[in-house]
Amino acid sequence: MSNIKPVMITSNQSWIEGDAVRQLENTANLPGMVRAVGLPDLHPGKGIPIGAAFLSDGIVYPHLVGNDIGCGMGLWQTDMRLSKFKLDKSVKRLKGFEDPWDGDRADVLAQHGLPETLSPKALGTIGSGNHFAEFQRVETVSDEAAFSACGLNQRQILLLVHSGSRGLGHAILEAHIRKHSGAGLKQNSAHFNDYITKHDQAVIWAVANRKIIAERFMTALGAGGICLLDICHNSVTQHQDRWLHRKGAAPSDKGLVVIPGSRGTLSYIVRPRLENADLSLFSLAHGAGRKWKRSDAKARLSRRYSVADLTRTKLGGRVICEDKALIYEEAPEAYKDVAVVIDDLQCAGLIDVIATLRPLISYKTRRR
Repeated sequence: MSNIKPVMITSNQSWIEGDAVRQLENTANLPGMVRAVGLPDLHPGKGIPIGAAFLSDGIVYPHLVGNDIGCGMGLWQTDMRLSKFKLDKSVKRLKGFEDPWDGDRADVLAQHGLPETLSPKALGTIGSGNHFAEFQRVETVSDEAAFSACGLNQRQILLLVHSGSRGLGHAILEAHIRKHSGAGLKQNSAHFNDYITKHDQAVIWAVANRKIIAERFMTALGAGGICLLDICHNSVTQHQDRWLHRKGAAPSDKGLVVIPGSRGTLSYIVRPRLENADLSLFSLAHGAGRKWKRSDAKARLSRRYSVADLTRTKLGGRVICEDKALIYEEAPEAYKDVAVVIDDLQCAGLIDVIATLRPLISYKTRRR
């Protein structure tokens, strides 16, 4: 067994659970591992940490990518003017997204080079857990030149979509576990080639899914828009002749990155600093990171807040979530302070902040 000591991108102001560190250390010493990095949003997962990146040589571990292959963040700038955006009216119009998308699924899959049998019914749906669609406004601009260069406009409403490959990614991981349990796949073996093919399809599927979700939400408000960025944070990709696993880690070598907080805090648009990117395996935090387990959130918060209380945030935003358990599980208090995460990344020389975004409407789920 190797003796790899993970790098931690954190500071004294960060709170990282011991279980997360132990999971990081254990995973870093799987056969074939070369390097491991824990990011400021590191927190425990089901046996492996979330908010981490791992580099392996000659072997890939599907369970490090997880069951939501291709999950990521897409940011759209809509053609809706902030001055004309009606918050409560928009809340009423945002519904029906749990129903299947009524567009031409076969055509979309074909356009992306995917088989038409590849989970067509789930296309255009957000999913559960921490997935969401959120309308936002620009709060502050830190770098005017970079802000303008990437096409951002302070007068326009933005839409952030967080979703992945839905049941497709889950089926791929389950099939692997049935055959191989948690074992890795040796490079260029038949099983390796099969997994990488399916993995890459799921990543493409997830990109298409975020695009359809965005179009559905914008259409509901009579709007259109352009995609400014789309970043995947659950994947395995080739990196310097080795394999880079990202589990809840955004790439820093694909352009601008959006790092969301919770539904009650700001999100950040950042520009990666490539001169220091190798320190973090070309990876960045993908969000604030959970502070509490889902099973603990309701018990901690239900005496302090009613469901109605949680439908409005301290920043004046609205929350659409008609799942009573989920609205507690995803409460802002259940997450770490995203400002600390951002500060840690800045202090490590990994990012420059371009702008912050304020949540206006956070959509999780409605009853059908």
